Amino acid sequence: MLKIGKKIRVGSTRKIIMLSLPFSLAAIVFLSIQFAFRNAEIVEHYYSKGIYPFIAKFFSFFSNLIPFSLWDVFWVLIILLIICGLILVVFKKVRFGWYILRIVQLVALLYSFFYIVWGYNYFRPKIEKRIGWESPKADEMIFRSILDSIIIQTNYNYFSILSSDYSKIDSLVEESYRINSPELGINYPNGTRRPKTMLLSSLFMKLGVNGYFGPFFNEIHLDYYLLPMDYPFVLAHEKAHQFGITSEAEANLVAFVICIKSGDVRLKYSGYQSVLLYFLKDASKMAEYKEYFNKIDKKVLQDFRFRQKYYQGLENKSLSKMQTAVNNAYLKANKIEKGVKNYDQVVSLVISWYHNSNNY
Repeated sequence: MLKIGKKIRVGSTRKIIMLSLPFSLAAIVFLSIQFAFRNAEIVEHYYSKGIYPFIAKFFSFFSNLIPFSLWDVFWVLIILLIICGLILVVFKKVRFGWYILRIVQLVALLYSFFYIVWGYNYFRPKIEKRIGWESPKADEMIFRSILDSIIIQTNYNYFSILSSDYSKIDSLVEESYRINSPELGINYPNGTRRPKTMLLSSLFMKLGVNGYFGPFFNEIHLDYYLLPMDYPFVLAHEKAHQFGITSEAEANLVAFVICIKSGDVRLKYSGYQSVLLYFLKDASKMAEYKEYFNKIDKKVLQDFRFRQKYYQGLENKSLSKMQTAVNNAYLKANKIEKGVKNYDQVVSLVISWYHNSNNY
């Protein structure tokens, strides 16, 4: 009888341990995040430059063998699993408490896995500190000078990009990363990168999303409906995330530098015209805004107007607002203080780049 009692107790203990494992792991990850937030240099040395490159190499190797998005399939399966569980609850095949426990365990595991395979990069030092840049003082004259330069380069490098160029563009972006990674403090090669088309491209375009990085499988995704003029810049932006750059502004800066420092006019045009839009947004408050606007060639302006109408026609305003709110909360939760406004902060980073590389 005593032996049976011990077996029962051992079985119960094992069950409790297995049930609590996801929560224990999540608790450890949560505490480590609090430590990481206060110790950026340690994160940079041991995780971003130490552990993460091996994680990226491992997961990208296997995901690149698959032509379709594992990230999209994964989330579709998760949603179907949740729905199936709910059906079983309705038909009283499983208890509601058991179902909720499994959902919470799943969330705890996904939370932990996200930070382990990529998310700790949110807590590394900012790019200026990583590279050792000097931060220039806010100066309207410098802003005007760089805006003028970007307009001139956008006009000069105007080019009509075709979707048939995508394979070549991917090779050119990759080559530019190989050459320019030291300047940007990027660990190259950091695995391999195979751009994949979103399985739910129409839905994501309605949400206003034209590309994203799937950290669980180290995958880069681009929307099927993305305009060719935006393809090089968005591709370079998503590759920046694969290199462990979490800030949207930093990813925009990296995409800009990678594109304009390429010898290919398609990348140059995509890089300059993408960043020009951010500069024009800031310049719209200036009295001389129309003067700058009038300096832009008609062909470039036609591209801008076409882009606006094209994406507005695909976007669902209600869904887009919802996605923006969710993304804003997500970014702020990961210590990106400005939330979705972080994208616009690329202007100050581009100014820093020009200042530190003596390009103006």
